Amino acid sequence: MLVKTYCAAVNGLDVTTVTIEVSLTPGILYHLTGLGDEAVREGRDRIAAALQYNGYQFPKADITVNMAPADLRKEGSSFDLPLAIALLAANGNIPDERLGRYMMVGELSLDGHLQPIKGALPIAIKARNEHFDGLIVPQQNVREAAVVNNLNVYGMESLLDVVKFIAGTDSYSPTVIDTRREFYEQQYKFDLDFADVRGQENVKRALEVAAAGGHNLIMIGPPGSGKSMMAKRLPSILPPLSLAESLETTQIHSVAGRLGKNDSLISQRPFRAPHHTISEVALVGGGANPMPGEISLAHNGVLFCDELPEFNKHTLEVLRQPLEDRKITISRAKYNVEYPCSFMFVASMNPCPCGYYGDPTHICVCLPGQIVRYMNKISGPLLDRIDIQVEITPVPFKDLSKVQPGEPSSAIRERVIKAREIQTARFRGQAHVHCNAQMTERMIHQFAEPDSAGLDMLRTAMERLSLSARAYSRILKVARTIADLAGSNQVTAQHIAEAVSYRNLDRGDWAERQG
Repeated sequence: MLVKTYCAAVNGLDVTTVTIEVSLTPGILYHLTGLGDEAVREGRDRIAAALQYNGYQFPKADITVNMAPADLRKEGSSFDLPLAIALLAANGNIPDERLGRYMMVGELSLDGHLQPIKGALPIAIKARNEHFDGLIVPQQNVREAAVVNNLNVYGMESLLDVVKFIAGTDSYSPTVIDTRREFYEQQYKFDLDFADVRGQENVKRALEVAAAGGHNLIMIGPPGSGKSMMAKRLPSILPPLSLAESLETTQIHSVAGRLGKNDSLISQRPFRAPHHTISEVALVGGGANPMPGEISLAHNGVLFCDELPEFNKHTLEVLRQPLEDRKITISRAKYNVEYPCSFMFVASMNPCPCGYYGDPTHICVCLPGQIVRYMNKISGPLLDRIDIQVEITPVPFKDLSKVQPGEPSSAIRERVIKAREIQTARFRGQAHVHCNAQMTERMIHQFAEPDSAGLDMLRTAMERLSLSARAYSRILKVARTIADLAGSNQVTAQHIAEAVSYRNLDRGDWAERQG
């Protein structure tokens, strides 16, 4: 007897429908074909234990299992459930009439309970596109999968629940989620707010400009000056996620297995802050079974690297291409996957190993050579890709002791959203360009060309500070954002002057000014 069930294989963000074919003939052997990995092959033992625990016998026959398409690698334990159901149907324990109407995924524990799997959301999207009547997933994944419209999603606790559902002996209702209501309810609920930050008005302004244009930013200052504190509050002033951005971001976190039991759509922009000991693979993605890295988990959000010079230099260098391309292609001998990684890169660092170089309240104990070596840990090409470089000094006591709170995030966010709306209108019809930071060279000349006074100021700054050609483009992009915040159609000398002031590390006299 030949029985077919349907499930899915996830490779990167791409999902392929997999047909599990089970044939029983007289004999005692078990054959598995279709490029299943070790976890798939071990599934036989889990299935046998789960069937026996729930009162079924593992078929005593020559079992041939084919997972089609046979030339596609199948990885993970999510194939346990469809394989177990196919075996029961082939053995005559349950009818097979309804098997073709449903896609199902799930890992089996030895007592038959279903364990959560990775990638439930992209699998649900595939099931809808393939016009299945429904999708059966473990109960822990049901809210994640149920955000997909026009698809019945059933969350099951155990193998017995699925058997009763397929056999029609028990009725189950699909899970229904009001996606839009849940999404919009959570958008503006932030634990951290810029109202908590006293002083540092120039840094707040730089963060506002960065948020308005999607620019990368680095903060340089002594310990305790508020670098990490302000970076963690950056998501609270960013424009809210759109539903399309949220769906794309949630898919990445779903594939990585980072969504909790009660999570559905991610409603706030991600904020990822990896430790400086992170490896290259953990940062950009990959591994034996390809998984998204931190740069992809930060997609549509913020990647914050605290104490940037402490990161391995080779690890930092792998950021250069993703920062430009906003996607990462991971190529290995056995696979080739692509993940999106359009994120704001925010970093912080001390000006020297002891941290107090240029601090008016402390004495730096570092030798000049130590300071140079410390700064050289960050390469020029990486710094060129950071639009805004801002210095931070410790907050004076008179500002720190103020009772009156600072400007709240909501007020800053309103200005940022208005600037983004201007950019959305400007780039309407331009594929893959949504904010000023993503402008191409042609767009810079079209939309960010300064007036004559601004051009003279920019020429002078380029010559005196010996700025690179990439820095020239960065200044114009930032100046365009500053003009948008001011509601100006023309980039003027005032906007250029502020943009140039955010290129502190490019200045040849930076060390002298610190001393």
